[in-house]
Amino acid sequence: QEHYGGLNGLTITWIGDGNNVLHSIMTSAAKLGMHLRIATPKGFEPDFTITKITEQYSEEYGTKLLLTTDPLEAADSANVLVTDTWISMGQEEEKKERLKAFQGYQITMQTAKSAASNWTFLHCLPRKPEEVDDEVFYSPQSLVFQEAENRKWTI
Repeated sequence: QEHYGGLNGLTITWIGDGNNVLHSIMTSAAKLGMHLRIATPKGFEPDFTITKITEQYSEEYGTKLLLTTDPLEAADSANVLVTDTWISMGQEEEKKERLKAFQGYQITMQTAKSAASNWTFLHCLPRKPEEVDDEVFYSPQSLVFQEAENRKWTI
């Protein structure tokens, strides 16, 4: 909102694990007037109950929702590209399996080519290079440090 001046009509794309951070975005995006596009590998989709609630919100608020396994499809025309860790606390033993499952999900400039011309990138940190490459993470489009500062004020 700080960057774009408002959220209504923006498209936010999540590429990665169907985790708690995604669930928070799913339950709020439509209420804020944001279209949501989600790409997760098979077996790593968001919680079914949260997905059903998100579908209802999307219908109620007139926003679009896409769930896919294709990161480039999800990134198409996105204003905001978002990811998070692929290996959360308590999942360390699954690291090898998860890294294999998430191959092709790293956010790169190639991913951003299909996004809107005014795209930005968010990550709630800390990030791993397999989730987003340095070129995107340190680009002028990356708002991760502003995001972290804003989060600081809520603590």
